[in-house]
Amino acid sequence: MSTASPAARIFSSDNTAGTSPEIIEAVTRAASGQALPYGADDSTAAVRRRLSDVFERDVDVLLVSTGSAANALSLAALTPPWGSVLCHRDSHINNDECGAPEFYTAGAKLVALGGDDAKIDPEELRTAARHKAGDVHSVEPSVVSITQATETGAVYTLDEIRTLGATAAEAGLRLHMDGARFAGALASLGCTPAELTWRAGVDLLSFGATKNGTMTADAIVVFDRSLTAELAFRTKRAGQLAAKMRFHAAQFDAYLTDDLWLRNAAHANAMAARLQEGLKAIPEVGLLGAADANILFCRLPQQVIEGLLAEGYAFYHDRWEPGVVRFVTSFATTPQDVDDLLQAVGRHAG
Repeated sequence: MSTASPAARIFSSDNTAGTSPEIIEAVTRAASGQALPYGADDSTAAVRRRLSDVFERDVDVLLVSTGSAANALSLAALTPPWGSVLCHRDSHINNDECGAPEFYTAGAKLVALGGDDAKIDPEELRTAARHKAGDVHSVEPSVVSITQATETGAVYTLDEIRTLGATAAEAGLRLHMDGARFAGALASLGCTPAELTWRAGVDLLSFGATKNGTMTADAIVVFDRSLTAELAFRTKRAGQLAAKMRFHAAQFDAYLTDDLWLRNAAHANAMAARLQEGLKAIPEVGLLGAADANILFCRLPQQVIEGLLAEGYAFYHDRWEPGVVRFVTSFATTPQDVDDLLQAVGRHAG
């Protein structure tokens, strides 16, 4: 029987992790004194300047409380109600946001495309980007949304993003990136934030941070600043303009200081890589797809799944097909946590 603590047995999501101590300290500091409300404070302005430095150009930043809000508001600013959002069928916006993109766009349609590793197939996009364009009997292709890293743990390469961005631009479509695990993708590729986004054609980035160490803060990073005014009104109307925005800003300030965001992501990726290497040594385990960031899919015998669950391990299974399991690591996962899981898998595999 595993001696791991209950918390150490959770591999279902990186949302189960707590908050980085540096961020807690920053929020505590922000709790004293007075500051202007609704994002007019100095800390929020400082975060915009810091992200402009990170992305090597002037950007606008809207701090929000959830990634779903960042995605839905971004897509609403890019898509008319009669438009369509071209996305992968396995994307978060297509499967896990309770229709929020459709709601905030006032009815735009999500058009699901295929592709390996939850990456949009370039040829499918090329066809869909022009399908019935200008036909009043159909939705108008308006925006492409890609997820980086993808829901399977794969990462779009720079060339792949450039290809999709060029296809979108040629068809007059905008490009949105759901970066719920943006830092993990960046750590995996070893490129710059600019290369991964606007230099590849991205207009808006949903810059995820909650999965990687913040408490209640994500962001919309605006590269096409002509969209900022509309986004500001949409953010207020959606109840995402926090009165005490300084607490969101404090989290982001700490998140970006001393590369905490990149260190957290690199650690989460390393724990997934450690898990992947350990599972390779167990003959009964079949690894599935790419594991470029902090998500790993594999196929386990039913007795292993049942044995892990009996020991209190938490992970998603049988959501895709029988025997398919998803493990997710985080900035809080330790090498011992991974090794305990590997021992348990090996033990139940016999």
